[in-house]
Amino acid sequence: MGEARAGSVLEATLERITFANVQTGYTVARVDTGRGGDLVTVVGALLGAQPGETLRLRGRWGAHPQYGRQFQVEDYTTLLPATVQGIRRYLGSGLVKGIGPRLAERIVDHFGADALRVIEDEPERLAEVPNLGPKRTRLITAAWEEQKAIKEVMVFLQGVGVSTSLAVRIYRQYGGASIGVVRAEPYRLAGEVWGIGFKTADTIAAAVGIPHDSTQRVEAGLQFVLSEATGQGHCFLPETELVARAVDILQVPAALVGHCLALLVAEQGVIREEVPGADGEPPTVAFYLVPFHRAEVSLSAGLRRLAGADVDRMPAFAGVDWDAALAWLHRRTGVELAAAQQEAVRLALTEKVAVLTGGPGCGKSFTVRSIVTLAAAKRAKVVLAAPTGRAAKRLTELTGVEAVTVHRLLELRPGGDAAFDRERPLHADLVVVDESSMLDLLLANKLVRAVPPGAHLLLVGDVDQLPSVGAGEVLRDLLADGTPIPHVRLTQVFRQASRSGVVTNAHRINAGSHPQVRGLDDFFLFGTDDAEEAARLTVDVVVRRIPARFGLDPRRDVQVLTPVHRGPAGAAALNELLQEALTPARPDRAEKRFGGRVFRVGDKVSQVRNDYDKGANGVFNGTQGVVTAIDPVEQTLTVVTDEDEAIDYDFGELDELVHAYAVTVHRSQGSEYPCVVIPLTTSAWMMLQRNLLYTAVTRAKQLVVLVGSPRALGQAVRATGSGRRHTALAHRLRGRPLLTGSAPVALAVGSGGDGELIVAR
Repeated sequence: MGEARAGSVLEATLERITFANVQTGYTVARVDTGRGGDLVTVVGALLGAQPGETLRLRGRWGAHPQYGRQFQVEDYTTLLPATVQGIRRYLGSGLVKGIGPRLAERIVDHFGADALRVIEDEPERLAEVPNLGPKRTRLITAAWEEQKAIKEVMVFLQGVGVSTSLAVRIYRQYGGASIGVVRAEPYRLAGEVWGIGFKTADTIAAAVGIPHDSTQRVEAGLQFVLSEATGQGHCFLPETELVARAVDILQVPAALVGHCLALLVAEQGVIREEVPGADGEPPTVAFYLVPFHRAEVSLSAGLRRLAGADVDRMPAFAGVDWDAALAWLHRRTGVELAAAQQEAVRLALTEKVAVLTGGPGCGKSFTVRSIVTLAAAKRAKVVLAAPTGRAAKRLTELTGVEAVTVHRLLELRPGGDAAFDRERPLHADLVVVDESSMLDLLLANKLVRAVPPGAHLLLVGDVDQLPSVGAGEVLRDLLADGTPIPHVRLTQVFRQASRSGVVTNAHRINAGSHPQVRGLDDFFLFGTDDAEEAARLTVDVVVRRIPARFGLDPRRDVQVLTPVHRGPAGAAALNELLQEALTPARPDRAEKRFGGRVFRVGDKVSQVRNDYDKGANGVFNGTQGVVTAIDPVEQTLTVVTDEDEAIDYDFGELDELVHAYAVTVHRSQGSEYPCVVIPLTTSAWMMLQRNLLYTAVTRAKQLVVLVGSPRALGQAVRATGSGRRHTALAHRLRGRPLLTGSAPVALAVGSGGDGELIVAR
């Protein structure tokens, strides 16, 4: 094919994709023109094209200053190969799920050049192929039909810039109705198809002719703003903030936004409610998405219901001789509880809702073990849970009683509904949930609904850590002034823990003091002011220095925690560097390229969305695991999670996974690691906050290494955060006394300043 100014056509076989942007569909690929010589580079939106396919490409030739001559694709069509060799290669390319190179060989050997026509028109004849049973025949036929249907959707979506992976998701959501939904109701995509936000849906809507100022668009924009706010942790937005954000995103007049907001309230698409202002401020007009309003109201009512229950499933503790009980516990464990720990034990076993909080080294874990030991001695049915698999494992090791994730405890089903709720409560007398700072509003509500009347609920966590990734700050709201939830806060650092530099520095950071970084054998700072040098040094520390000095495995025992995802020392860049150092490409190591990432067997990965359809009870945002297998024939990648569950991902679902050699501090909540390495650079200035650094440091069991700028470290210690989230849970809990005829009373505990107790009397 010679040079042409424009409108050139190139027919070629797609050999390999060297780069693809999942969001935009922009692809760099190498093709074989069939005329001998070197492969040709083609660039452009090759949506849905797969290696092995023969393509008719329309576009123009050009020259890249760095990469040389290349063909710039404007659009393309797929051509079915006509030769036996081409058909064999096409079928064996992994394009059709269930057909790999060996089976392709057998199909083409049997049917020759007629193979593709047989699959298209007479798929039942595939059973003629030796050792190809009816089950595999049905799977191949279904995969072929789905591939054809997806191609049709992709052709339609190509004009509006929707990427391959999103086109596949649209098809799987709507099937044959996909094109109709996209044309008539494009904003449905933002709420119903994971991976499509308002901006993508808005682009599609403009392309199919939805007016800029249409009611449909503005209402969808308002719901998007509220949804985005929940992703930032807010349960609602005040009216002024909601309208201002919507005007900024939609670029329409505020009056139109106000009109559409009133329509949404009338249609019950959002909830409008006045909530009291903070510190004497006037009331706030709050707007909620319906699920978050329902959950907040339900959670408040559920906590009151539990706390005020007339029955008690652990009545033995109402009149127990506590001196005798604590003496028995002392003999059993060989450890004497501090005064605040004793009060926490009493509280958990006599109050039906209670909170235990405190920092590292203050004895939360041993207090929980003591509570469980005493409850078990009275034959109580104890149920233990935590938000993450790692935290549940740690709780099991601590207490000797099996703990599970909250999701598994509730047996969450596709769609997010729980198998256990008020109509079918858990079989439990005492429910203990560790790492409760991670409980978001929706999950906390599901949990409380499942606790039976008369059972005791103990929430344990460190309120000074980052709040939950999801909306709300449940633990902090329960501990807010004036809320009638009894709680104990442990503050005394015990002697053994005080010898740990990790523990003492965590408390120094939490108090706003600079951590000690010299003279300790478990807390270090490698200083550099350059962000790219900090990234290089982080990799060297993880891969070489820590294993050499401490004998820790860099993949299993060391976790890099970053304040940010982007930037030279952010999670994305560090994951590329660490993967190359720890799991490099090898001929014997299977890999799968997806978008701009390459997944290899042995990779450390993390789930980035709640997927209720996977595994026994779903796989949830933040779940970590290791890639153990990649099957190009079945087009699946297998991950074994921290809960030792093997989860299969179709190749089209790999945007649910990211590499996890480095993760953001927010994504590390609820997990503990032998060692954490924390890059701190001034390029992450806006994210450098005290509770973020405190959370990162408290993820380490035995070793912390800071890498980066002392100035950035100082900023992280000084900055106290950007304010509270918009929630009204504390207000709802203050609405009336939790226990009738009583008011909260503060009780001083002990004389050594080892804790404080707030208990409803």
